[in-house]
Amino acid sequence: MHRSPSVPNRLPAAPTPADVAKVLREAGLRPTRQRVALAHLLFAGGDRHVTAETLHEEALARKVPVSLATVYNTLHQFTEAGLLREVAVEGAKAYFDTNTSNHYHFFCEHSGKLMDIATGSIRIEGLPEAPEGTTISRVDVLVRLVDKR
Repeated sequence: MHRSPSVPNRLPAAPTPADVAKVLREAGLRPTRQRVALAHLLFAGGDRHVTAETLHEEALARKVPVSLATVYNTLHQFTEAGLLREVAVEGAKAYFDTNTSNHYHFFCEHSGKLMDIATGSIRIEGLPEAPEGTTISRVDVLVRLVDKR
């Protein structure tokens, strides 16, 4: 699978707020203080999966004053700008993945943990022809896990 340029690849190992602001501007987003702070939390540590709630908790623990609504809005803005990939798990439950390449996931139903599946572990065959005037942009695969009993 081809890995598209994602934010961690464009940020140095220890990004400064100026580094993060530059990436946001390149993505077409105004680097507000809250966006820069949330982007730093998201992208400074490499590829990860977060929910709005977990990112909000992390922000508050790091003394970033931000509302849950702002976190939701920011995650959706980052997704629209191509900085994140949204992974729908069930109903309104969504995770945001900093790895925007085409890849698949395991979801542990007991713990709620989302994990990447190793590239090349799944091969998709026999996709239907896309309707006229459209093309397939990606295929999402979510393999659900439960504890052995």
